[in-house]
Formats: sequence, C-alpha cells, structure tokens
Amino acid sequence: MTRIIVTTSGKGGVGKTTVSANLGMTLAKMGRQVALVDADFGLRNLDLLLGLENRIVYTAVEVLARECRLEQALVKDKRQPNLVLLPAAQNRSKDAVTPDQMKLLVNALAQKYQYVLIDSPAGIEMGFKNAIAPAKEALIVTTPEIASVRDADRVVGLLEAQGIKRIHLIINRIRPAMVRANDMMSVQDVQELLAIPLIGVIPDDERVIVSTNRGEPLVLSETPSLAATAFDNIARRLEGETVEFLELDSPQDNIFTRLRRLLWTKIV
Repeated sequence: MTRIIVTTSGKGGVGKTTVSANLGMTLAKMGRQVALVDADFGLRNLDLLLGLENRIVYTAVEVLARECRLEQALVKDKRQPNLVLLPAAQNRSKDAVTPDQMKLLVNALAQKYQYVLIDSPAGIEMGFKNAIAPAKEALIVTTPEIASVRDADRVVGLLEAQGIKRIHLIINRIRPAMVRANDMMSVQDVQELLAIPLIGVIPDDERVIVSTNRGEPLVLSETPSLAATAFDNIARRLEGETVEFLELDSPQDNIFTRLRRLLWTKIV
C-alpha cells in the first residue's frame, strides 16, 4: 500500500524541503519507488535541492490542464532511478491548484509508487491546504526555537482536524553545545510541548548548505556525517525498524549537564 506523507511545519525556513529531498533520496536508495511532489506553487525549490532544475519541461499545472501526461511531467533522477519529482509551476500562484486537483495528482502517483512525499509550502494558507489534502500521514519539521514550535503546534491541530492522525516529529538543526548551555531548547523540551511521537533528530550541519547549493542531497555524499545518518535512520523508522536515536552528546557532557542543573536548582 502506498504511503502518502506530507512534510510540513507552518513556519518557513525550518528545513522542510531539505528533509523531503534527503528522505526521498534515502528511501529510493533503499529500493523503494518514490515520487516527490513539490506543492509550493510560485516558489518551488525542491528541484534545486535535487539538482533537477534544468530538466523540467512540464509541471503539475500542465498535467492538470491536460497539456501533457503525468509521465511527461515527472523528472527522473539519473543518480537514483527509483526517484522521480513532480515539480510545481514557478510562474503561478498557490491558488492555481485546488485541494481536489492535488488529490487527483497524488492518487495517480499512488498507483505506481510506494511512497509519495509532498513538500508543503510555509504558512497555513492555500498552499498548505493543497499539500495536506491527499496526505494520509505527516512529518512535522521544527527547529528548537519557540516560534517554530508554536507554529508546529498549530499545524498539528490543523492536520488532526483534516483527519490525519499519523503524525511524527522531526527536530532539525539541533546544536548540542547550545542545549548544554541552556541557550537552545532540548529535544525533550520540544517533545513535551508538541506531544507527538519523535521520528528523527537532525544535528545542525554546515554541509547541508553546501549540498543544497550543489543540488546534491547530503545522503549521496561519500563523506559520512551525522546529519546524513539521521536521514537514514528516519527512513528506516518509517519502514518500521527500531532504530536508536543518535547520541549527540558524549556521556561526560550529559553527566556535567545533570550536575549543573542540580546545582542550579539548589541555588535557586
């Protein structure tokens, strides 16, 4: 049965598209047939992160207008034959497509692909409504910042109202040193505020920026990194495997943090 998953957050700039690109590529590397759908009409970026921008001929809008067949609009990735991209139209507004039309597109993809990953635009307006309309599951991406977490909480409520009950949390750009210094919310803090199951924690990594600019998903890099491992682990958890979360702190740091908090509590 096809898994139709929307990647969303509410707030912009938290890494939704990065997650979509790397997760889609990881699942494809695992042998799954994956279709990535860019639902950000007017401001598409998923093609850039995948390095497929020069290969786009048709978009979802042309498919809906019956100017081309769905297969003609799908951009195949040469590096990973199991992955295709359905690009959004860059010269159209977000209301160029309706939720019902998105359902038609995604249901057509679901006939052939095992995973359909929908990259949602920022905000909770028409673009968001289009992206979640066909989804059966959702990945909430947030950074450990209060504004991002608050927006994510709002989106969780909207997803549940839409009937999407299978919702998982991805915490992006975590910085262990800042968490230890109490300058950043911890994974536990975010979990307690959102109260949805955690499926992945991705450490902040400057190589993500490099890979984005090159149009080369981080998971394709030959140089190992914690962020790439985190994406791999998320994909494995989606597949039903039990995978331990990355230990981003050393044991000494954890002990030090606990002692410092204990002393601080006594002082206060």
